[in-house]
Amino acid sequence: MKTLGFVLILLLCLPALSFSQSFRGIDRSPADIAYFPDNFAHDRKEGEKALIKIVYNRPQKNGREIFGSLVPYGKVWRTGANEATEVKLYQDINFGGKMLKAGTYSLFTIPTEGNWTIIFSKDLDYWGSYGYKEENDAIRVIAPSRQTDKTLEAFSIQMVEDGKFMGKLMIAWDKTIVELPFGW
Repeated sequence: MKTLGFVLILLLCLPALSFSQSFRGIDRSPADIAYFPDNFAHDRKEGEKALIKIVYNRPQKNGREIFGSLVPYGKVWRTGANEATEVKLYQDINFGGKMLKAGTYSLFTIPTEGNWTIIFSKDLDYWGSYGYKEENDAIRVIAPSRQTDKTLEAFSIQMVEDGKFMGKLMIAWDKTIVELPFGW
């Protein structure tokens, strides 16, 4: 009787064990979300809603040469890893002097040594930048890039307040930081 009970329990658990083994492992470039205002800011007011949400993947440097090598200068880049970075605006926002209507966009960039072209595209759900089409750009703006002494291992996007009704979209990886002003 004990053997029969053990066999029944084993048979009931077997599908659960095989199901749990079908999940893939953790992504090497994990997904992250950046909000403006920052969801994790200590001074965020209760009930304050986001104006911007950016969903992106965070590749790691891992000792590689990044800009000008892994990410070539002068070519469209997905701005992160895996699927193209996605920006959701909950209201119209002015980026670098150009108004972008509320909605969802893919974020692509064209890095160069001195500045980057920041592209908000109407095309969504792209893996990488392989299907990028310039004719579907909503806006393009130029943002300066600068070098720092400190290396940032994981690609990062952050938005910070920069005065009343103003902010900065910051893109950083390795020793490069790009800052794009925005307002509402």
